[in-house]
Amino acid sequence: MSDGSFHLLRCRRFLPLFAAQFLGAANDNLFKNALVILIVYRLGEGLALPPQILVTLAAGLFILPFFLLSATAGQMSDRFEKSGLIKRVKLAEVAVAALGVWSLFTGSVTAMLVVLFGFGVQATFFGPLKYAVLPEHLAETELVGGNALIEGGTFIAILVGTIAGGLLILAEGGVMLVSVLMLALAAAGYVASLFLPIAHPGNASVRVSANIMAETLAVLRLIRGRRDLFLSVLGISWFWLMGATFLAQFPAFAKDVLVADQHVVTLLLTVFSVGIGIGSVLCGRLLKGEISARPVPFAALGMTLFSFDLYFASAVPAMPGAALAGVAEFLSLAANWRVLGDLLAIAICGGLYIVPLYTILQSRADEGSRARAIAANNIMNAAFMVISAAAGALMLGLGFSVPQVFLVQAGANLVVAVYICGLLPDAFLKGLFAWVLRRAYGVRVEGLEHLAAAGDKAVIVVNHVSFLDAVLMAAFLPGRPSFAINTFVARLWWVRPFLSVVDATAIDPTNPMSTKTLIHAVQGGRRMVIFPEGRITVTGALMKIYEGPGMIADKSDAPVVPVRIDGAQFTLFSRLKGKVRRHWFPRITITILAPRRFEVPERIKGRARRQYIGAALYDVMSGMMFETSDRHHTLFQALVQARRHHGGDGVVLDDVSRKPLTYTRLIAASHALGRVLAGQSRPGEAVGLLLPNVNAVAVAFFALQSVGRVPAMLNFSTGADTVLAACRAAGLETVVTSRRFIAQARLDGLVTALAGAVRVLYLEDLAPAIGPFARLAALAKARFGGAPQGDPESRALILFTSGSEGTPKGVVLSHANLLANCAQLAARVAFSPQDIVFNALPVFHSFGMTGGLLLPLLNGLRVFLYPSPLHYRIVPELVYDTNATIVFGTDTFLAGYGRVAAPYDFYSVRYVFAGAEKVKDETRRVWMDKFGIRILEGYGATETGPVLAVNTPMHHKAGTVGRLLPGIEARLEAVPGIDEGARLLVRGPNVMKGYLRAEAPGVLQPPEDGWYDTGDMVTLDEMGFVRIVGRIKRFAKIAGEMVSLGKVEAEAALLWPDSQVAVVAVPDDRKGEQLVLVTDRAGADRAQVLAHFKMRGLAELLVPRTVMVVGKLPLLGTGKTDYVALKSLVEGGGHA
Repeated sequence: MSDGSFHLLRCRRFLPLFAAQFLGAANDNLFKNALVILIVYRLGEGLALPPQILVTLAAGLFILPFFLLSATAGQMSDRFEKSGLIKRVKLAEVAVAALGVWSLFTGSVTAMLVVLFGFGVQATFFGPLKYAVLPEHLAETELVGGNALIEGGTFIAILVGTIAGGLLILAEGGVMLVSVLMLALAAAGYVASLFLPIAHPGNASVRVSANIMAETLAVLRLIRGRRDLFLSVLGISWFWLMGATFLAQFPAFAKDVLVADQHVVTLLLTVFSVGIGIGSVLCGRLLKGEISARPVPFAALGMTLFSFDLYFASAVPAMPGAALAGVAEFLSLAANWRVLGDLLAIAICGGLYIVPLYTILQSRADEGSRARAIAANNIMNAAFMVISAAAGALMLGLGFSVPQVFLVQAGANLVVAVYICGLLPDAFLKGLFAWVLRRAYGVRVEGLEHLAAAGDKAVIVVNHVSFLDAVLMAAFLPGRPSFAINTFVARLWWVRPFLSVVDATAIDPTNPMSTKTLIHAVQGGRRMVIFPEGRITVTGALMKIYEGPGMIADKSDAPVVPVRIDGAQFTLFSRLKGKVRRHWFPRITITILAPRRFEVPERIKGRARRQYIGAALYDVMSGMMFETSDRHHTLFQALVQARRHHGGDGVVLDDVSRKPLTYTRLIAASHALGRVLAGQSRPGEAVGLLLPNVNAVAVAFFALQSVGRVPAMLNFSTGADTVLAACRAAGLETVVTSRRFIAQARLDGLVTALAGAVRVLYLEDLAPAIGPFARLAALAKARFGGAPQGDPESRALILFTSGSEGTPKGVVLSHANLLANCAQLAARVAFSPQDIVFNALPVFHSFGMTGGLLLPLLNGLRVFLYPSPLHYRIVPELVYDTNATIVFGTDTFLAGYGRVAAPYDFYSVRYVFAGAEKVKDETRRVWMDKFGIRILEGYGATETGPVLAVNTPMHHKAGTVGRLLPGIEARLEAVPGIDEGARLLVRGPNVMKGYLRAEAPGVLQPPEDGWYDTGDMVTLDEMGFVRIVGRIKRFAKIAGEMVSLGKVEAEAALLWPDSQVAVVAVPDDRKGEQLVLVTDRAGADRAQVLAHFKMRGLAELLVPRTVMVVGKLPLLGTGKTDYVALKSLVEGGGHA
């Protein structure tokens, strides 16, 4: 059962009550039916009254206590602790059963009738107790499921007892069998009651009165004064009227209409009882813990429909004189299956109908008077069953046939169903909307338990992706959600049906007091649904987030409940035509996340508070987008899924060869090459890739992914020794490269060195192994196949640290790491398949791999790969030529483009992301003045996939690297001797699996407790912006003081903004260490630096002791300064 209700059968707070009720219901009906059979078949002759009258009297005697004693039973249940009363009532059942045994053995019909009356008294007192104690032991979300099990179990128990009583009593030794079974059931019920947990104390203010009539009228007035309770009781009582009519007419219906024997009567009873059980359990599954009358109108209409069909199915007149059919003969006729189907459907609808009404009665009645409300219900139920018997007798007396009785009842039920729909238009329309949306879009709702945990008042914030969103929320959120709606929109005719499903708060957006209206509504206990974006997305990602919903939650002291709608953006009702591949009926998922509250420091007031809450709400929304992202795949599975979402025929990859690849061609090429590479390696083996930014590197990368190999991206710009160290660390045995690339890049020496340690495979040599048949098979697999299964937590990629400060280490990233980082970026940065990414950053660099290749490819963006970021004149021309909208770079490269590019080269660019090194103020100024583009600086590390923080168009602060991405935990630790900032440690789903080191090849060294030490000193402001103070390794201790080399570099860059500068520390006998400033600026000297530092008011301790001028600073392939080479250069006196 998807709502988890069956787990209650393992709980002490429910199972003993369920068992006591089940056994009691079975016992009542065991004795009642045994009595009826005895009167009719054995003891009827010679009695003062005819058997038919005695049977009717027996039924009346069983019901009579419900009229006489229900009020008293309700009073006692409210007055005293309920579990103790249940034990006493079940003990009384043992006594009644014992008296019943005596009556059976004596054969006294009078004694048996007295015993039946006793069972009725016991049931009368147990009824209010069982229903009133349920809400005391079950959570509100469990109440529907608990009632479903109770109702379903009760009807199964009635069936079992009725059948057993009829079958056993006439058998040889039947009286003994029935007697033993009666005592066993009663005793077992009593034993079960002993395990009931203590319930809430009774209501001491309740007075138990002996005036039965007055108290009966009092409890009826109690529910009459509560419209919701009274209507629930009427609905429940109508169900019992319907059920009693069917059960009473089954014998005559079977004999006179179906021409069948008593065994078919049992079959009809079985079908009806099982149907009630099925409907009850089904109701629990449908409502999933929600207390709602939503199924009731539909169930009432269903009972009407199938009751009418039952009349038509059974209106064929019986053949006179025909022999009564047994069960087998009855089932051999196809027409009879229609009758059984109608009865089953009526009963299922009955279960769907009754469970919500019982639950509403229990949950809405005050705890102090709940049992009396249930007692009033029992009185009304009994009255309606008497009305059923009287009406049935009257109609039969007037010459109606049984099918005609069913027809009249169907007509009456139609009137009731229409009345119910009028009473519950919201439930009817809500159910109708939900049914249509489920059929059309397969809507799936997850996390309903979180909404229940939020309580009565909450602000529900939802992403806005289509015109369907409000309808989806109205149809699938529990209860009757409130919506803020424009007063003008509320008057539109086509909006009014929607307003009947929700509580709409009409507000005038031009009125500044409107927010106060919403605050008061939430304070009054409403769950307010608000779309914080204020408009439907036109990018597919989050738009601007308004702080209003956050302020409403803050002022009303209500939690915020984030809700993600996913899939509706692909419907025809979105505003993404031409931007995504829209479908007629895509699958839609609604995910409700746990409620949360804003912790706003008390000192923050006014506008600053609004700004703080706005940022916090944005974090909630972007965090929601990340948490609910579909990222639990392998990279190749994600690529195949991207093709499915965005279509296989659109171009997604291109390079300088201008031979673009579509998703289908990329996947087909990956399958074809992957088959060849699988024969050259072992499953799970790491295989080196030594390739530049061209289409082939993407194909080779995904080829390895497709066959479960792990690409290790080798940095060919670092020299043979470093590459060999990387191969040793990763345990590489095979490296894949290209002859053409080796020749053009003049890397013959590197390959020669590699050939002595690993096997080198060339793509040109592998190509002949891919014949025409293999190509066709790969294309078919790309078009019609899926992706092989794989573990998202397994190794997906090995990258190597830049080596800017030491020997490179292998960084092992899993599929989950990389997809998490892509999802984190997608949650914060709005991009769409209309964007074109220009990536000149090498994919052996984590920034170039994740940001420049994986993120766009897996999200439907087109990527243009260029092999070198150092071509300062060519790159801007190609950005212009490709109409690129997103560019990645480092400060070094961006500064170079800024110097030589034409002002219009970047006309199409929306975003420029910079990372790997600090962006200089001069670089920012040039890009803004010359191109009108704001550089969005980010921050990360290879070990974190790589991005940790990034400035975005929505949240940007110059001088910082932006705000931490969702899903990342940060810890700051003070470092002795460094006054500004603290060491940053991070943990999150994007943090690597571990290091591979050359000194321990193939041995994975995971981060301790999942925390990665960035080695950076940072500050974190109240708005969450991260500012890099410097690297801990890049501090020098001069005369006992810690000096940041990064700070000295930043100041030197201000002095010479159009030149490259770098600072290293070398040993000093007098002060411990001294600073050396290296620059490519001709004529630079220490006096200029000293004057600048004095003008800036900086201590002379920060001034480098030496200024060294070089022709060019050593750089890594990523654009970072190569500090290892630089220090060697300084120590060598200017000669590396």
